[in-house]
Amino acid sequence: MNGFRAPIDSLGDLDVEATATLIAAAADVALIVNDNGVIRDMACQSEELLALLEGQRPWLGVPFADTVTVESRPKIEALLREAAENQASPRRQVNHPSPRGTDVPILYSAVRFGTLGRMVAVGRDLRPVAELQQRLVEAQQSMERDYTRLRHAETRYRLLFQMSPEPVLIVDASTQRVVEANPAATQMFGDVGRRVVGRPLLEAFEPDTVPAVQTLLAGVRSAGRADTTRARLIDSGRTAFVSASLFRQENASLLLVRLSVPERDGATASGSESRGKLLRFFEHAPDGLVVTDREGRILAANPAFLDLAQLASEEQARGESLERWLGRSSVDLNVLIANLRQIGSVRLFATTLRGELGAQADVEISAAAVANGTDPFYGFTVRNIGRRLPADARAGREMPRSVDQLTELVGRVSLKELVREATDVVERLCIEAALELTGNNRASAAEMLGLSRQSLYVKLRRYGLADAADHGDPDV
Repeated sequence: MNGFRAPIDSLGDLDVEATATLIAAAADVALIVNDNGVIRDMACQSEELLALLEGQRPWLGVPFADTVTVESRPKIEALLREAAENQASPRRQVNHPSPRGTDVPILYSAVRFGTLGRMVAVGRDLRPVAELQQRLVEAQQSMERDYTRLRHAETRYRLLFQMSPEPVLIVDASTQRVVEANPAATQMFGDVGRRVVGRPLLEAFEPDTVPAVQTLLAGVRSAGRADTTRARLIDSGRTAFVSASLFRQENASLLLVRLSVPERDGATASGSESRGKLLRFFEHAPDGLVVTDREGRILAANPAFLDLAQLASEEQARGESLERWLGRSSVDLNVLIANLRQIGSVRLFATTLRGELGAQADVEISAAAVANGTDPFYGFTVRNIGRRLPADARAGREMPRSVDQLTELVGRVSLKELVREATDVVERLCIEAALELTGNNRASAAEMLGLSRQSLYVKLRRYGLADAADHGDPDV
């Protein structure tokens, strides 16, 4: 320990009060301990720290070693022994128990003074340091977890990249040189594949098909995607379908180029062109087209449906339930899905479509279920019929005879009986409309009307509709 060079000249006129003030100001906690190790006086700068230290009992008159935890007692004993022998002891960290249940770490050094064997123990609160160390440990653990996830993700990517049967290449978008190629791509290119990494991608194709590949890459760089093109490999002369997508890694733009060589060029080319035409029709169809999973959550939607639903992009619809935009909430979608599961198709289901901004349109929905192994999906066609003339829609419909009879009763019977008759007419019309909408599906009609199936049967018999409904499938 290095002390003052001239303490007598610089501190010789200090009295007891000034010395006590100096010791209390220099430490977070200061203790005066006698030669038996008992605390005779103490000073603490922080009331909060004093409350933690003396939370269980006051320290005055208590042995210094009894104020610390069990594992810290040997340190206190060594601290006092060294101070008694050498007048100053090295610093030692000890822990004091607190009422909060967490120990309070204090760094002490002790100095013997006077002729009576008394010692002053000067302590510094290490809680801020401990908190910083804890945050550092937590930050390091968080970084380790992130690094572990990144390593696992990279391992999965590498494994997928290496084991994929589809030839895949990573190409620098600016230089068009191959950065990486999986084994399937190397095998496809034959002799060229052994040296494809680091060389321009276009060297792998016949010269007359290079412009098509250049157009593909230019379209991907400018628009982010482009249609699949055909090119011939220079080594084998086989025709390959080339597709690419753009992604960024750090500050570089890279292209993920996928190749597929059909076993029969003509058949595969025809199938690819047909799929391309279907996709273009899906994008440009005037009617709304929607593909959902078996629960009704949207997987894909064309621009016409987005216009009806008043959505700006397909991402806003993807993952949402189709019932969000249908007129009668979950009832319509439940009826549609129930029929798709039982029959496989629905035709001209009349409902309304609500837009995100409040617009509403009358629509007809036709749908079909498409088998896809254990995960089938449903396709919906949504046609806006709001522009049809109302007169055309009502041309072939006659006013129900019961309504005519009802109007003839005006003036002949009391208003109470007239209202009861009107209620029966409206109820019957609603039941007939529900049966028509659901294709005589009594379970779906009861759900649409908010009735139990038994209540619906009673009303069907009451209005003489049971026989008509039996022509459908009333037990579905």
